[in-house]
Order: sequence, then C-alpha cells, then structure tokens
Amino acid sequence: MPDPAEPHTTAPRRPRPTPSPPRLPPPTSWALPDPDGADGELVGVGADLEPGTLLAAYRQGLFPMRVETGGPIGWWSPDPRGVIPLEAWHAARSLRRSARRYNVTVDAAFLEVVAGCADPARPDGWIDDSFVAAYARLHELGWAHSIEVWADGDGVPQLAGGLYGVAVGGLFAGESMFHRGRDASKVALAALIARLPAAGGVLFDVQWRTPHLATLGAVALPRAEYLALLADAVRRPQLRL
Repeated sequence: MPDPAEPHTTAPRRPRPTPSPPRLPPPTSWALPDPDGADGELVGVGADLEPGTLLAAYRQGLFPMRVETGGPIGWWSPDPRGVIPLEAWHAARSLRRSARRYNVTVDAAFLEVVAGCADPARPDGWIDDSFVAAYARLHELGWAHSIEVWADGDGVPQLAGGLYGVAVGGLFAGESMFHRGRDASKVALAALIARLPAAGGVLFDVQWRTPHLATLGAVALPRAEYLALLADAVRRPQLRL
C-alpha cells in the first residue's frame, strides 16, 4: 500500500449509498495458481481482471500487479505477508490529534480515491487504467470499498487522502492509499481499523510490511500462517463497512 504525497486538489463529495449485500459476478474461467508452497512472491502470470477472477484470487491469497509497466498481470503472494492485527491496535496520540482536522467517510468518493492512488506522477506508480476500471466494477458490485479523508478548504470539502481495498467475508485486502494533507492516509487507515471489528472484519491484509506500514502496526506473517487465517476469514459472513 504505497503512499507518497501529491499536490492538493478539490474532489466532489457525495453521500454514501446504503450498504447492501454484494452481488456475485460470473465465476472466473481461469485456474489460478495455488500460493501454498510456491517459490517466490510472483506465483503466476496472465489471466484477466474480471470481477470473478479478482474475487477468486483474493480468496486464494493472491493479488494482482503488473510484472512491469505495460507488462502482463502478475499474481503475487508475499512471504512473509504484511497484516495489521486488529485486536491490539491503538492509534498514537499524535494521530488522534491529526484526525481532529479531518472528516472521514466510507464509499463516498471511491473513484476519486482510486484516481488519487493511480496518479501517474507518483513514484513507482503501477495502477493503470485497466486496474482503475477493474476495481470500479468490483465497487459497483459491492466488493471494493474506500475510506475518504476530507479537509475543509474555505467551506468546500477537499479530498486530503484515502485508501481502497476489497472485502471478502471477514477479509479486508488493502490495495493502495494516498495523501495530500498531513497524516491523511494514516487517518484513513486508523478509521478503517476502528470500523473493521464491528463490521465483521477479522483479517486486514496490507500485502507487504513496508517500513511505513510497520510504524502503523503492520506485522509480517509466514505465508502458511497467513493462508490459514485467510481460509477462516473468507468463510465468515460478509463484512459491512
């Protein structure tokens, strides 16, 4: 979940629709690789970004990224895997102070959040138009969600940061986050973590334990341990943010 800063812009703010059960897409036509026992983090190449393929991948412990810019889709399973434990997480005092400067919403501006994460000016950007369209379809079906953080710019709400990811059962798989205002992505992350247990979330996957995410409570789990937790999580009732 990379997170460099970028210039501040104004984004529209829409009321959140009433949550409803996600709609099942047609199943994938691909046989995705099994990450259990795979050598390396890249465990497969190819397939597509159709909703059924993406959901099957998350249920198996995979997520997609291009192998290289403009290259084929790669299916990744880091070992170790970055997760943020929900049961013992506490926001730092400085983060609680930062949160007072912002307002937080859920699923009020999904496309704007993905656009912020996909800004081509960001270093090491990998979210191209095909990924934007794929996650927009998952959002329309009710599987992908965003957390938005808003600043008050002369009476006009401005999108200061946010994150998006995919919910399957009790799993929330974080995909990317961005910030334009100080600590805005951290505020989005804290707001999500605060909501997940009550929403039915039991596993928060952040892919890799980067130095930045480590400061926010991420830990690294061996792949086998992550897959065992995942198998339980995806059998749970669908979480509702």
